[in-house]
Amino acid sequence: MKFGEVADYFEAIEQTSGRLKITQLLAELLGRASAQDARIICDLSLGQLHPPHIGTQFNVAEKNLIKVVAQLTGEALDSVKQALRSRGDLGAVLETGAWHTNNGMTVFDVYTALCAIEAVSGTGAQEEKNQMIADLLQKLEPFAAKYVLRVIIGKLRLGFSDMTLVDALSWMKAGDKSLRPIIENAYNICADIGFIAETLKQEGLEALKDMKIHIGVPVLPAAAERLPTAKAIIQKIGSCVAQPKLDGFRLQVQVDKTKKEPRVFFFSRNLSDMSHMFPDLKQAVIQMPVETFICEGEAIVYDRDTGTFLPFQETVKRKRKHGVEKAAQDMPLQLFLFDLLYLNGKDLLNETHIKRRQLLLSVFKEFQSDVIHPIEEVKVETAQELETYFNQNISAGLEGLVVKREDSTYQPGKRNFNWIKLKRQEEGHLDDTIDCVILGYYYGSGKRAEFGIGAFLVGVYNKEEDLFQTIAKVGTGLKDADWKDLKQQCDAIAVKDQPKEVVCNKQLYPDVWVAPELVCLIRADEITLSPVHAAGKTETDLGFALRFPRFMGYRDDKSAEEATTVDEIKHMYAQQYRA
Repeated sequence: MKFGEVADYFEAIEQTSGRLKITQLLAELLGRASAQDARIICDLSLGQLHPPHIGTQFNVAEKNLIKVVAQLTGEALDSVKQALRSRGDLGAVLETGAWHTNNGMTVFDVYTALCAIEAVSGTGAQEEKNQMIADLLQKLEPFAAKYVLRVIIGKLRLGFSDMTLVDALSWMKAGDKSLRPIIENAYNICADIGFIAETLKQEGLEALKDMKIHIGVPVLPAAAERLPTAKAIIQKIGSCVAQPKLDGFRLQVQVDKTKKEPRVFFFSRNLSDMSHMFPDLKQAVIQMPVETFICEGEAIVYDRDTGTFLPFQETVKRKRKHGVEKAAQDMPLQLFLFDLLYLNGKDLLNETHIKRRQLLLSVFKEFQSDVIHPIEEVKVETAQELETYFNQNISAGLEGLVVKREDSTYQPGKRNFNWIKLKRQEEGHLDDTIDCVILGYYYGSGKRAEFGIGAFLVGVYNKEEDLFQTIAKVGTGLKDADWKDLKQQCDAIAVKDQPKEVVCNKQLYPDVWVAPELVCLIRADEITLSPVHAAGKTETDLGFALRFPRFMGYRDDKSAEEATTVDEIKHMYAQQYRA
């Protein structure tokens, strides 16, 4: 397939706001592509060269790309800079170029060229990359080159996520969304949407029904629902087991020692490969008496002198690209494993929690470590027993508990009452934080006018619609330095117009829109009904809003699509006043 055809579809998608029409355009594009091209197109359409667990790093400074655009368009450097300030998109500036080409580069040609650019490193790398980028873009018509440049910059933003691609694959195959459960389940087990598309086109639907775990590709993590009290949990699921809820990094640990060189992966909850950040954990994991192994756990920084855990703000400092070895010495980690998904070639997703727990403990019968431990687990029969264990953990400085059904299987990517979070709760108040996505900011007045920001707009994720819907305007919880930092982070991802995946009432339009990427923690007194906010709003139902929202920090370990969902908000609203 010629890349120009893909660019035509991207152009049509960019001009389309309706979710169904976008899905149908993607379905048509993927239907026309070969299996190999479909894989590439899925990744490129999300603005990436590779899936998240591999990552995309071109490492090209924007000032260098401005020079490339000036070279290609024949415009003066200052003119390009002025056009960029005006349009807010270097790709749109490049599109004004007037060169013509009959080269007819294919999707695979473009992909291969981009991979070669990404791979360049060492002395003189920037100059070499600049020339390679210029050569690639000049082989494409300007309107097509625009999309390649946006991928390199990291600002493609066609306005959808992997969930829309899941729907598009169903439309491609069946002409509707009826196959979504099968395709989504396969993606949950093997979180590489390009691979899923390639498999579907190459091997058909049966291959997706029989999708296997692949070591080196993350399994989408299961998630817990929320209930306010021990009594509510026991009423919901009866006899159960409870595990301490730690405030650290959730990691998926994957080990493969069947090859000559053992492989160890640490995947974050947003599917990024963080393996290079944890040499201390890798050294410990490699000693485990397993051949292949996938387990979920929580890594948390502790104080060597007191043996106590440190707050999440300290643990998050281990997330770094440089100074990793020193950080491992200064901020040692403990890894607590709480679920086993795969062991020595056997998929355990359909085994009960009891069985998975037994197998996890069997690994530790032969293995003792000062760094890695199975998390504590207590069986409870009554609300009183659960309440007592909860209070013990709160007294120890922990967040609370995760309560689990003993007969539950592991359901990748699903949030349900197989797992339930129990955290500190004040009667009549929402005392749990909500993960919100920052959607824009307001200039402010008075002292905050000096900062250029006085409040910001946040939303939650509607997974069914693949949209972000507003839920609060936040103006408290930040110190002066925090406001300046927030503005800097927002300006780095500012966009000229309202992102198409953001639903917002005109009364709430911010002064500056940002791409929905930054996730923050918000605490509020309660969830209320709102005629203005879009979260959960329908033709017949009011939306939801947060009363007295306060900023509590960032969730750098979460992607925007992992923010609190509209369904969770609905459930929290229903539960917040129940005893």
